[in-house]
Amino acid sequence: MLDAIASHWSTLILILSLAMAAVGIVHAIMTKEDVRAATGWVGVMLLSPFLGAIIYAIAGINRIRRATISAMRPSPDAAARHDRDVALEALINAEYGQRFTGLKTLGDRVARRPLTSGNTIAVLKTGDEAYTAMCRAIDAAQRSVLLETYIFDNDAVGALFVQSLGNAVKRGVTVRVLIDAVGVRYSVPSILKQLREADVTVDLFNGNIVMGLRLPYANLRTHRKILIVDGAVAFTGGMNIRKGFSAEFAGSDSSRDTHFEVTGPVVADLFSVAAEDWRFAGNEALKDGPWQVERAAPPPGQPVLVRAVASGPDASNETNLKLLMGAFSVARKSIRIMSPYFLPDREFISALTTAGRRGVEIDIVVPAVNNLFLVDHAMTAQFDQVLKHYCRVWRHEGSFDHSKLMAIDGVWAYVGSSNLDARSLRLNFEIDMEVLDKNFAAEIDARIAAAISTAQPVTLETLNARPFVIRVFDRLLWLGSPYL
Repeated sequence: MLDAIASHWSTLILILSLAMAAVGIVHAIMTKEDVRAATGWVGVMLLSPFLGAIIYAIAGINRIRRATISAMRPSPDAAARHDRDVALEALINAEYGQRFTGLKTLGDRVARRPLTSGNTIAVLKTGDEAYTAMCRAIDAAQRSVLLETYIFDNDAVGALFVQSLGNAVKRGVTVRVLIDAVGVRYSVPSILKQLREADVTVDLFNGNIVMGLRLPYANLRTHRKILIVDGAVAFTGGMNIRKGFSAEFAGSDSSRDTHFEVTGPVVADLFSVAAEDWRFAGNEALKDGPWQVERAAPPPGQPVLVRAVASGPDASNETNLKLLMGAFSVARKSIRIMSPYFLPDREFISALTTAGRRGVEIDIVVPAVNNLFLVDHAMTAQFDQVLKHYCRVWRHEGSFDHSKLMAIDGVWAYVGSSNLDARSLRLNFEIDMEVLDKNFAAEIDARIAAAISTAQPVTLETLNARPFVIRVFDRLLWLGSPYL
């Protein structure tokens, strides 16, 4: 037997590699919804059956198959849900027009959570403002704290959160902290030891680490930032926990970001997102007892309509992308976008430039100096695709800004953790908020306008004036943009 194998080893390896490639090809064509992705993987496995199949097994298969747990609050019956939707649609139609009623319908159909009224939302404009408000809320917690974040650095700001979370545990508050398995390793050593010494229950999202990397899960990260305190107040947005965003600890050159403090019915939906992620990571259901979500009375005045938009490479795949493309289609006056990383796919760009061709004023604001060298050059290679079609691109000066903000027609806003790149739109788990409110949208609009006021315009002339070698380098990096 061994002699037969030894004399025919090359044939056996060939048969094995062809069998592996065949299995991989069948899997790709039966599971991939994007024909370009399916074609690309099939090509890789045809050109290199053995190595291609191995690469596909590591990077091409979505292993996230999460059993969705029920919402942490009772669901209204069909009649109550219908009555609420009818009332909301009448309000939206009267206040904002039929086009935003249609956008609500789109959101109802692509997102798992409803547009809710009776919310409040406050903008936290700096890291110091956000961290102070978050730690103050943790310090006042009486029942529960649930924190999910991508990065939780082992630094001065991380120490503040460890102290607040540890003190909450000592008071008898139930605390759970979920950190992404890649994000936690932005600090070496990580913050995990300090959290555990403070008796904080902590877990990692997708924590299969191989030589410091989650190789089988390299593209499946939780990029969400959610803090829920006593089921009554929530914090979410783009802010990671790290001193680089604090002027107190990093000085005047600290990076900028924008976070949000919210109350109202949307808190229950944000909690359900973080609770699902905790259930996935640690197989613990957070419901009843300390995890009960409060039902606060709605604030007076015009209701602020907010939807929690969860997206990720599972049942919520491309939810953020679908909603944004729908929003572009209803824009009439303006679309203002602020993002640290602008590397969307062709479908997104087509939807955006189609709005530009309709006469919608479109401004895209990115940092003048990016914290990711490769991403910055890949972005630059793609700017011509929007500049040719009635869009304006601005590079704003000053410290790096990590904010992810969007405002349409001064009435609709979209804020949260999603960057405008392939990772956020298809590969990461993200949480954003759709907000229909004139005052809030005006505040986001003003935030973006302020960045534009200190920005330099990017033009086709300046792009083409760069040395040819640099332009080729940018385009080569752009080829790898889905993986940056």
